Amino acid sequence: MTTTDIDMTQSAGGGAHDALRGWRACAAATGPADRAAAEEGVRLAYRRAGLAEPERVVWAGSPREAVTLVGESADRGPSVREAVRSVPWARERERLHAELGAEGWAAHWAATGGRLWDSTQALVDRIRAGLLEDLAGADTGKEATKVRMTLLDAVLGQHDAPWLAAFPTEGGPLDGLAAVGRNAGWWWPFARVAVVCERPVALHRDEAGRLDSGDGPALAYPDGFALYAWRGMPVPADFLAELPTLAPERIRSEANAELRRVMLEYYGYDRYLADSGARHVHRDETGTLWRIDLSDDEPVVMVEVLNSTPEPDGTHRTYWLRVPPATRTAREGVAWTFGLHPDVYAPVRET
Repeated sequence: MTTTDIDMTQSAGGGAHDALRGWRACAAATGPADRAAAEEGVRLAYRRAGLAEPERVVWAGSPREAVTLVGESADRGPSVREAVRSVPWARERERLHAELGAEGWAAHWAATGGRLWDSTQALVDRIRAGLLEDLAGADTGKEATKVRMTLLDAVLGQHDAPWLAAFPTEGGPLDGLAAVGRNAGWWWPFARVAVVCERPVALHRDEAGRLDSGDGPALAYPDGFALYAWRGMPVPADFLAELPTLAPERIRSEANAELRRVMLEYYGYDRYLADSGARHVHRDETGTLWRIDLSDDEPVVMVEVLNSTPEPDGTHRTYWLRVPPATRTAREGVAWTFGLHPDVYAPVRET
């Protein structure tokens, strides 16, 4: 979705509903940034904050490249995020809170930004986690702290949509921030330099708003930074490539229970049981016990259980729990996973 597809009007003719719809589209927009419009928004945001415009606006292909550029820039000056974003936002919130009262403000937020918050913030958190993993790896010390602090210095551009939906953004203190949000991704304001990101080139989510793709990146930026996920769960890139060629033996050998669940969902539970020669052993209120006899190894015995806690989309996950070969009942198998004897396993609510 390009910038021209997004109607952001908050005029009397457009109304709050149109603004909300526009900012929802903006938060999910993909495709090249409108660099000229975004740069003008950056300069306007500086002016609204009473600051001199940045000497340079530098573009990055993704937040990953932006974090690297921020770390390498010796002449960028100090961060001015507080003046550019935090202060005007706090003032506008204070003004609206005083105008509407506590209950009025709560109702206004629920009808505007609150409707975008959960899905947008979940995406922001996932991007931050992916960037931290990509840039800092297993490091938990100085490098990880540096990356984390740089990420917290970002203005979120299009992903500031929940806040922008809650406030007037035409001809006021937030119009520069809104202009960047309409036309670009995350950005970093410094005294002499602003670093601005392109938007994603691809974004795939399921009906619950979770990152989800079975045949490529769920989120991808033009410089190659990408996140892979299946129904919200992060997965390795090569894992997805393997899914079309799955065989029961490969599924059984997967040590990671979450990845094994994804394999089973992709392959199909009924197909897996049929192809594995599984034999139904026992069923009770805790689940179903299956046994797969192998000619060159000990039997694979698994309990099929249904998670009673629904997913965001209302469905219930099926889990397969590997249990000892001597297990004879589903209750015995589930109890074993909790380290309990079946006679004392009696949960108030099974999850």
